[in-house]
Amino acid sequence: MQMLNHHCGVDRDSRGVVRVSICNAGALNILGSAVIEGVREGLEQLARDRTIRVLVLAGQSEKSMIGGADIKEMATLEQKSAEAFISRLRDLCEAVRAFPAPVIARIPGWCLGGGLEVAAACDFRVAAHDARFGMPEVRVGIPSVIHAALLPRLIGWGRARWLVMTAENIDAPTALAWGLVDVVAPQGRLDQSVEHVIGMLLECGPEALRSQKALLRQWEELPLTESVNLSVGVFGKSFLTDEPRRLMRKFVERKR
Repeated sequence: MQMLNHHCGVDRDSRGVVRVSICNAGALNILGSAVIEGVREGLEQLARDRTIRVLVLAGQSEKSMIGGADIKEMATLEQKSAEAFISRLRDLCEAVRAFPAPVIARIPGWCLGGGLEVAAACDFRVAAHDARFGMPEVRVGIPSVIHAALLPRLIGWGRARWLVMTAENIDAPTALAWGLVDVVAPQGRLDQSVEHVIGMLLECGPEALRSQKALLRQWEELPLTESVNLSVGVFGKSFLTDEPRRLMRKFVERKR
């Protein structure tokens, strides 16, 4: 593993798949300020590398991807420092959400609070059979904020309201049924399930996937008519690369 900094480790393979591991953050991969900054800086550095086709976000510990934000640190905050802390976490979530290539969250064990917000900012979420999810903030006197705003878009208002207002944890099958995760791996096969998603993404044109991800982000923000019209130009620009010609020829020849 190459260490980009004390809290961000990277493994690469020849296919353009990069695994980013959150390191030196305790048994549950807890997000304190130093960890948040280290992982964000690593992601922003990697975002400039156009050879990356898929990024997998993982924790160093198998007990969780991210077990939440650091309550010990948050207990010392006042208004201004609290806003600075949550702004740092917002910027980490945005670095994940804005990463140009597809991002897969690899989720064993606990995925709570700020960890679930980071996972929600990923494009795909693959969970272990025994993963558990929750937004416990209201139990420690704070609201769920920043990228918790993605939850209603993922799972609907009723289920998002349940998570952030009851602080009740849900199991992996429930998360799958709600649409909070995309895949629940059979026992002992989390990495194989992540690899299956990677394989599907590698079958696609890398430039087309980057364009599709950027479009999806814009569709989240724009009215329908603007979204439709914006995509016309993006479609045309895709033909400035050789991907359509090369991959369509491959498709046609396979069908003969």
